[in-house]
Amino acid sequence: MDLGLSNIANMYYQRYANRQNKTVNQNNSIDFSSTLSAKKAENMSMAQATEKTSTSKIDAYQKYLKQKYGNVRIENVGKDDKSLDKIAKTMRGNDVIIAPNIFEEMANSPQKAAYYEQKIDYFFNQIVPKETARCAAMGLDFQACGVVIHEDGTVTYICGCADSPERVAEVNKINKAKREKEVAQMKENMERSMESVGKCRTEIKILSEKQAMEETIKNRITDSKVSPQVFASVVTAYNKNFMYIQ
Repeated sequence: MDLGLSNIANMYYQRYANRQNKTVNQNNSIDFSSTLSAKKAENMSMAQATEKTSTSKIDAYQKYLKQKYGNVRIENVGKDDKSLDKIAKTMRGNDVIIAPNIFEEMANSPQKAAYYEQKIDYFFNQIVPKETARCAAMGLDFQACGVVIHEDGTVTYICGCADSPERVAEVNKINKAKREKEVAQMKENMERSMESVGKCRTEIKILSEKQAMEETIKNRITDSKVSPQVFASVVTAYNKNFMYIQ
């Protein structure tokens, strides 16, 4: 009898223990999932805050550069002549074009910002005044385009000398006068050529008429049995009259 009660007690205890373990495992699972979800939400919140801070920093730095230099663009520009010629046509003289990766470095690193800003300042503060004076001494007009910072960190200054607007107008005037003179000369040559052609046609017509008249006279004299001396006299008289008509 005691053995049976003992077995029943053991079975009851085992069932109770199993229920307790199951409850603990479920609670642990719920607690772990809750902790993981909370951690994930915290990480997302931190990432969003970091991204917002980074974006604000980049926007603020770009605004600062525009206030300092004027026209600032963020884009990649190749170092080949074709790419530089193409971008130069869009510049107005105070342009600063920075590759996106370099701009991000400048926005996040004061050392990088100072390094590249010094490169930009050198162009506007040193090169532009110096080259303006040098070109002016040669009677040319200095044309500044701007600064390009490429994605590999190299810097290109785009500028050059060209004829002044006054010189361009003067050259255009000279070229126009030259072209007008050439056109007038061509017209004159054409008129002379046409005149020569007309004169040549007249001479050919007169010669043909002369030959036809001589042949007619010859035939008539031959038919009339006129002596050669008389024929020669007639031809000579005809030639004199023909020369007079010319």
